[in-house]
Amino acid sequence: MMPLRTVVCLFAVACTNNALATCIDGVQPGGAKYRLCMPASGSWNQQLVLYARSFVPANESASIPENELTLPDGTNLPSVFNQLGYAFAVSSYRSTGLAILPALEDLKELVDIAATRIGQPTKIYLTGASEGALVAALSLEKYPKTYSGALAACGPIGSFREQINHIGDSRVLFDYFFPGVIPGSATAAPPEVSANWDSQYAPAVGRALAANASAARQFLNVSLIPSSPDPAVTAANVTAVLKYSVIALRDAQTQLKGQPFDNHERIYLGSGNDLELNRNIVRYTAEPAALAAMKPYETSGTISVPMVTLHTSSDSVVPWYHEPRYFIKVAQSGSAQYLTQIPVFRNGHCNFEAGDVVFAFGVMLLKTATQQRTSLLEALPLSQQEQFQDRMRRVEALESH
Repeated sequence: MMPLRTVVCLFAVACTNNALATCIDGVQPGGAKYRLCMPASGSWNQQLVLYARSFVPANESASIPENELTLPDGTNLPSVFNQLGYAFAVSSYRSTGLAILPALEDLKELVDIAATRIGQPTKIYLTGASEGALVAALSLEKYPKTYSGALAACGPIGSFREQINHIGDSRVLFDYFFPGVIPGSATAAPPEVSANWDSQYAPAVGRALAANASAARQFLNVSLIPSSPDPAVTAANVTAVLKYSVIALRDAQTQLKGQPFDNHERIYLGSGNDLELNRNIVRYTAEPAALAAMKPYETSGTISVPMVTLHTSSDSVVPWYHEPRYFIKVAQSGSAQYLTQIPVFRNGHCNFEAGDVVFAFGVMLLKTATQQRTSLLEALPLSQQEQFQDRMRRVEALESH
């Protein structure tokens, strides 16, 4: 049964502050760095929250993801969970770039380290955002007896191959409508482009969009990258996904032992002249070695413990369509009763507020607990009960369809 204090803190968000957690840093046997943070003496609820970090470019070193452990409002994430009674652990993984498969083993290894250092937890919850969400989903599928539940936020869980193609499509389409703005190609980005992306090339992309409204409109129509009445927001959406074509696809080729992007049979629609677009756009064919290497990155949808997903509706980097695609996999595997999907109607990749994440984590706990909702409502302050009921109705409405 979920402790009363946990329920009240999660849904009222009233028991957190920015006090630093008591943490221990170390090195895992596989070479990854880890951090383990514990509640005050005597207050541990014997449960562990494991955080799977997001993507880090291959040219950066593996380290504790400090920037991800502090929310936009300044809240220290380990402290939040520690004050709720949970131990909190995070791994740098042993490598950067496309590190999804090593991450599965690094997190499993971290579970064993935590059991040795603090004692065996009664429950272990996985959380992760973006690439970390895929790590969480794959971990839940691969190690169903290790984890009690997972919260996967804005991750490419529907199809890894489609995610690769989304990034590649965005780049070849941009190059078609705005030739010469970004040096190189979808599969060969010069190192200087990556090194100077934020200072030089991202602004150049924004200027190109503003200078040619017709080309920009066609590009957005075909690529389905979310647009906004605010040109700055649209430019941010475009540069966000194009950045991954620069910093991620080349490393993916190395890790997958071949070129993974494929658009050789793609029919692009939505431009002023689709016939000309499809005749002249640059085409790529994925190499067999890369296609074979991508198979372990694909989710199966077979889960046997609760999983909650959270996704912004206008996400240019990891599109919303991953959610229905993953739901289909889960439904086909006969596991639909374990999946809860929560949309956040907001623009941007992983653009969540603290309340969104806290609510999603709370729903995951409810799915693993035996406590009834009536007792939860009685535990909440009156000012929070209506908000809680409204959010739960939305979740149930989504699950019923």
